[in-house]
Amino acid sequence: MKETNWNDCLINKSAKTITPDINRAESLTETAKERISLIKEITEKNCNFVFEDYYTSLLELLQAMAFKKGYNILNHICLGFYLRDVLNREDLYILFDDLRFKRNSLTYYGSRMDFETARQAIEKSRKLLNEFRKILKEEAA
Repeated sequence: MKETNWNDCLINKSAKTITPDINRAESLTETAKERISLIKEITEKNCNFVFEDYYTSLLELLQAMAFKKGYNILNHICLGFYLRDVLNREDLYILFDDLRFKRNSLTYYGSRMDFETARQAIEKSRKLLNEFRKILKEEAA
């Protein structure tokens, strides 16, 4: 059965309750930060790869949030539902789901984005990264 909300993710075991794992969360947060720090410029030649790095960093920060709260989420769809249904951030879910769709098109169907589309996706990714960092900071306080 395909998940349509967070409860489906739990029922289907696409998201599992675990003991909160602060060390793993901090490690993922640091990895995401380092990955983004390696990006020096965005060009027509590398824009799709840069987007993939941003998307991977988003996943790492989302996983970090979930690990801190005691969840291990096994797919990107349920990470989105975690944002929407657990954190109650429909606004962030909409952005994330759009980026997830673009990443899937790129990764699984070979549909490369033109430079402008990739640039816009990177900007959305940056916005989400900032929001995710704020959430992580608030949770740490």
